[in-house]
Amino acid sequence: MGLSLRREDFSTLPGWAEDTPGPAFAAFRRSAIHALQVRPYRTGSLGLSHADFLPSYRAALAQPASESGYLSDADSRAFFETWFRPVALRPDDSEGFVTGYYEPEIEVRSRPESGYRYPFLRKPENLFKIADPANPPPGIPAGFAFMLDDAGGPKCCPDREAIEDGAFEGQRLEIAWAESRVDVFFAHVQGCARLQFPDGQVRRITYAGKSGHPFTGIGRLLVERGEIPAETVSMAAIRDWLAVDEERAVRLMRENRSFIFFEEAEVADDRLGPVAAAKVPLEPGRSLAVDRHVHSFGTPIFVSAPGLDDFDEPRPFARLMIAQDTGTAIVGPSRGDLFTGSGLDAGAKAGSIKASAQFVVLAPAGSELARRAGHE
Repeated sequence: MGLSLRREDFSTLPGWAEDTPGPAFAAFRRSAIHALQVRPYRTGSLGLSHADFLPSYRAALAQPASESGYLSDADSRAFFETWFRPVALRPDDSEGFVTGYYEPEIEVRSRPESGYRYPFLRKPENLFKIADPANPPPGIPAGFAFMLDDAGGPKCCPDREAIEDGAFEGQRLEIAWAESRVDVFFAHVQGCARLQFPDGQVRRITYAGKSGHPFTGIGRLLVERGEIPAETVSMAAIRDWLAVDEERAVRLMRENRSFIFFEEAEVADDRLGPVAAAKVPLEPGRSLAVDRHVHSFGTPIFVSAPGLDDFDEPRPFARLMIAQDTGTAIVGPSRGDLFTGSGLDAGAKAGSIKASAQFVVLAPAGSELARRAGHE
């Protein structure tokens, strides 16, 4: 796929002056801390490297921010204008597009009991990530990212149907049990959840691995089969369809053979989302899932979607986001998933997001990408 770059300027970038980027700075600062103190992020195909980001990372840590990492909106805007140059991305064969995702909150029990019989599972000890999915071990189909390895050698992990029917029963993988199979399914789609126990305890589960079988979006299947019009498909519409007939709902959900395994985590800051692919907590309304093969984690990206309402203000969506997560369905330079937060309100917000969008990468000043677009 070809990609055109166009120089933009902050002074004329639509929506830039109206944005309130304080939380975006906090999100960027968390990525800077990780990249400097733990491990640099991998360079995506756009070419933005750890070395390119070093001056802005160090400057972010030098800012007199609050303990949470916040600066005022004015100081945050000045920071990004100082250290970055805006570059619009224009794929030759597609337009930009955004959807939304969130962290569900689900009531659970610590053991199976009346009404609570659908488990969240930990990753089996013998489930391993395949180093090169294009060249997997014998017996594993090309493209599988995970496999089971036991005394008999490598083999495919059971798919969703087999696992739900008890393929791992007796291995003590259960974390907790939910009342709704649909809630568990959507937690798999989101890759995370907050589990609420009767005693008031709240535990977080995050992605730990998957079966390796291909992901199939059931919303797409419903549209293709004429069950839901393409213009009205949403998370709420899919849930409504699933609620009508349990038997057909189970059949449909099992067409998505991919199954997610989780690990437990603390809820250290109730306001923030889970630690995601970039190894930092997600900032509601400011963290963006991207194609990690294209974008380097930590990259600021200004996303504008005239057909989408802003989350907090009565204006079209135009926000500075930080690339801090990825997803199977997020493919290409101008495809993104907006993290909306945790709970029911965030879920309603995420489920309604489906909009064309323009992606403007903030390339570090002096980087090759900034120069190729005509800066400096």
